[in-house]
This record gives sequence, structure tokens and C-alpha cells, in this order.
Amino acid sequence: MPYDVLVIGGGPAGLSAAVNARARGKQVLVVSNPMEESPLWVSELVDNHLGMPGVTGAEMLTAFRRHAEAAGAEFREGKVLSTVYAGESWYVSIGSDMEHARALVLAAGVARGKKFPGEAEFLGRGVSYCATCDGMLYRGKVVAVLGYSPTARREAEFLTEIGCSVTYFDRPRSCAITGEDRVSSVTCDGETVAAEGVFLLRPAMAPTDLFPGLEMENGYVRVDRKMATNLPGLFAAGDCTGTPLQVSKAVGEGLIAGQSAASYAAAQTTNH
Repeated sequence: MPYDVLVIGGGPAGLSAAVNARARGKQVLVVSNPMEESPLWVSELVDNHLGMPGVTGAEMLTAFRRHAEAAGAEFREGKVLSTVYAGESWYVSIGSDMEHARALVLAAGVARGKKFPGEAEFLGRGVSYCATCDGMLYRGKVVAVLGYSPTARREAEFLTEIGCSVTYFDRPRSCAITGEDRVSSVTCDGETVAAEGVFLLRPAMAPTDLFPGLEMENGYVRVDRKMATNLPGLFAAGDCTGTPLQVSKAVGEGLIAGQSAASYAAAQTTNH
């Protein structure tokens, strides 16, 4: 059976959406990176969220997560790599697994940074966004890992364990991926190495990479008053929808997105 609502992102917007969808009796799965990777986690002081003055970002995020857990939301740590709408519901790939949901809430924050030269051209021909998913394809080969998150080193260690020869680049500022039919080398911050595979390990993917055809406006996801996007059954909330990038705004949008997603899921169930 599919989940009623699947939430992409475990920050304030995503957790608010989960709580409010659960309040309407819906089965909810939240897919997110570890809490420690959230930008909010490292905030030394958050003093402008109503009713919670003078707390650290870690304290606030922990309280939000406990609320969602107590409400009955399910959680899975991982990165959403692709989505497909199948006429009446969504299929979502999480690493090497697949989940099925009637409605989605995108609350993954802001994916910062443009694509590197060669990244899009060689996707699937040497470029990957998940070492644990695609690593076995490169067993015993020379690869490069570009790490932009705390979990990236763990994925690089996995590649080493399965026999890859790994060059690790820690948050390179510039990169160019080159080759002919497939990747043959990568240049990061002026250093060029041979590589048959390049793993770009970012905390989040750009919304339009996850959802082809998704309408954007000034670099942010375009939504209406119900936090609905132009794609059926997809709602969005939080930093990905635009400024101000504040906790209170994210929580409020998450509430609306969670309610809207729950209503959409209920309508899908009634119609089928």
C-alpha cells in the first residue's frame, strides 16, 4: 500500500507538514538527511520563533523532530534521487529503494550551486549522485568523490571497501568533468585526476532535477496559496519556495502543505 503523504526534507517545513498530515490521520513518511546536516542545526541562537526564544538551532530541530515522531510520522534517512508520477500517485527512489505515495511535499531547503561543466552531459555515463547506489558498477575502478556533506566521507569509504581507488575532494569550488563517450577525468580546483566515475555528493538535488517540468520563479519553486506546485499531487514549503528563509515562515508553509497534501491524498483514495 502506498503512503498517503511522503515528505522530502526533515527541517521545520517538512516536519510541520508531517505533523499536520498525521493530524488528519494520514500515513506519512519523511525522507531526509541526518538532522546534523541541516543548516538550522549549527545555528547558535534562534530568537525570533514565537514561543521558543533563546534556543539553539539543534534544540529547536530536535524538539520539532520529537513532535513529528510522537505524532506517528515514519522516518527514513536517505536522499531522494528521482521521482515519477504514474497517473494517480508518485514513485520516489530513495537510494536503491523505491517508495510509493499519493501526495508529496517538497521541503528540502535550497539546493545551492550551479551544475559543473560536464555534470549533466555525463550523468549516467560516469557521473552519479549516490555512491551506495551505483558503487558496484565501479568496483575495482578509479573514481573521484566530490564531497559537500558530512556523510560524503562515509560514502567514499564504502567505495574504498568495495575495491575502488578513490580520490576525495573536500568541497571543491570549481570542477570540470571531461571524457568522450564516458567520463575519463575530473579537474577540481586546478588538480586533474583520471577517473572512470565521479560521485557528486551534495545534501540536496535541485528541484527541477527531481521534478522535470516543475515551474520555478526567481530561482524558487512556484506555489499557490495552498502550497501546490504546477505538478499534480506535489506541494512545496519552506526555503525552497523563497524568502524570507526563516523558521516561522517554513513552519507555517509546512502546515498548509501538510493539510493540502492530506486533502489531495484523501481525494485520490475516494476516487479509487
